[in-house]
Amino acid sequence: MTDEKVRELRNALGNFATGITVITTLDQQGEPKGMTANSFSSVSLEPPLVSWCVGKESRLFDLFQVTSHFAVNILQSGQQSISQLFASPNDNKFGQVSWHPGINGLPLLDDCSCQFQCEIEHRYSGGDHTIVIGRVLDFSNKSMSPLIFHGGQYQELK
Repeated sequence: MTDEKVRELRNALGNFATGITVITTLDQQGEPKGMTANSFSSVSLEPPLVSWCVGKESRLFDLFQVTSHFAVNILQSGQQSISQLFASPNDNKFGQVSWHPGINGLPLLDDCSCQFQCEIEHRYSGGDHTIVIGRVLDFSNKSMSPLIFHGGQYQELK
């Protein structure tokens, strides 16, 4: 596909509004790590499964190939700066946000709309991404207005 067609495809896919999440885990030294992702989706209620995708070019790609647990932090409308922080190459992300440990020490960001603490059930190759399926071990739901991404921009529900 030409670069122009790739850009057109990206723009077309950007017409699907998504929520914004920060996926967190611990590295092999027990240090918290996280990245912004908008590929989160529910998969099943029985058993409780969710999915998200990590790009092969991501700085955390290798970590998510070996880690056994992750958390999904669904951002609320006031957390655009957190989305941008976890999308950046900044190494001290967790020093700039308020968070607390969850199951197995998973980093949970404070004041999020929802959180899902998961154990990895499957990983599937999906082109330039890996599709990660997680079994939900615990969750919280504060039902706040979500942070939305549409057409390459942050949006809020009106």
